[in-house]
Amino acid sequence: MMAILLLIIIYISYIGLGIPDSLFGAAWPVIYREFNLPVSASSIVSMLIYAGTIISSFMGARMIAKLGTAKVGSLSTILTAVALFAFSKSTGLATFCFWAIPLGIGAGAIDVAMNNYVALHYNNMQMNFLHCFYGVGVSLSPYLMSFALSDNSDWRRGYTTMFILQAVIALIMTLSIPLWRKVKFDDTTEETTQKLLSVKQIVMMPAVRSHVEVMMFSCGIESTCLIWGATFLADGKGFEPDRAAALVTLYFVGVTLGRFASGLLASKLRPDILIYGGQAITGLAIILMFITANPYFAVVGLFTVGFGNGSLFPNMTHLTPLNFGKELSQSIIGFQMGMCYMAIMLVPPVFSLIAQFVGAKMFPVYMFILYLSMMFSTGLLRKRLKHSPTC
Repeated sequence: MMAILLLIIIYISYIGLGIPDSLFGAAWPVIYREFNLPVSASSIVSMLIYAGTIISSFMGARMIAKLGTAKVGSLSTILTAVALFAFSKSTGLATFCFWAIPLGIGAGAIDVAMNNYVALHYNNMQMNFLHCFYGVGVSLSPYLMSFALSDNSDWRRGYTTMFILQAVIALIMTLSIPLWRKVKFDDTTEETTQKLLSVKQIVMMPAVRSHVEVMMFSCGIESTCLIWGATFLADGKGFEPDRAAALVTLYFVGVTLGRFASGLLASKLRPDILIYGGQAITGLAIILMFITANPYFAVVGLFTVGFGNGSLFPNMTHLTPLNFGKELSQSIIGFQMGMCYMAIMLVPPVFSLIAQFVGAKMFPVYMFILYLSMMFSTGLLRKRLKHSPTC
């Protein structure tokens, strides 16, 4: 019973992880006008957030080994709540930039801690549902921000509202620390038995490299859809901008439903089968965007890309301790989170150059290149796992 209660708390923490991710983008159209900033200045803040996330992801295993998952989760959620409050009091770009790094550090630490804990102690269905709750957070924050913006474009009130929600989650995480000590699992793997690996040691494992590459290309597809999906629909398919912005939310719906469906099927199918099925769906969706001139089929394609690709990340994470050993999972999951955030940070800007010089109509081509790269890495992963996972 206590294990179920703890899982609920972990799910709540993942709502907190999703809250900041889409909040800044929803508020930015009002923020940059208020401070008379160039619209491109948002990329500076975003890059600093990702930099903080990457740093804490790589350091995550050592932080967890020293403090434990419960304390890392609590302190990280407190840090993100403080950063959201600071954003609500911001007086200009410098303030946003200063607090962007702690916001990213908090998010990365939560991600590593909760993913590794669930991968070690819970089943694949529960891992997929964990990532569904990230979808709840990432969808909830722009929705609530929209109410604040409708009231005299008061983005500060929107940030204050989300700070209060994040502070409540932080309080729950802090009060739950004794519960983590009481919950016992049948397996004997504990945080204290984890073997800490350096980045160099991890990179020297070919199978781990291929595993991480699959996840990076999957995250590249996801982040490109997130950032450029609406522009593709507007500039490439002729939708009005407001209509395109509304329709691209179907991509988020697809991601959440894909992870929910994967969770339901997890008790009947192996994680690798769910991954291959998701990849097949993603490939068919990208081809659909290629071959049809009907703009609404492009919307269906985006939804289906989200549905297929959305299940890859939780299933690949669940496979990490199974493929490489529970004693190595903490270090490897921290490394793969850091590399995935690098992909999220760097892959969309590459398409920005293509969109600028060729046009947003190249979106399906770019997606297909990412997809082929992911499938190549998947083939290498299968081959290397058969040979030896850790050499």
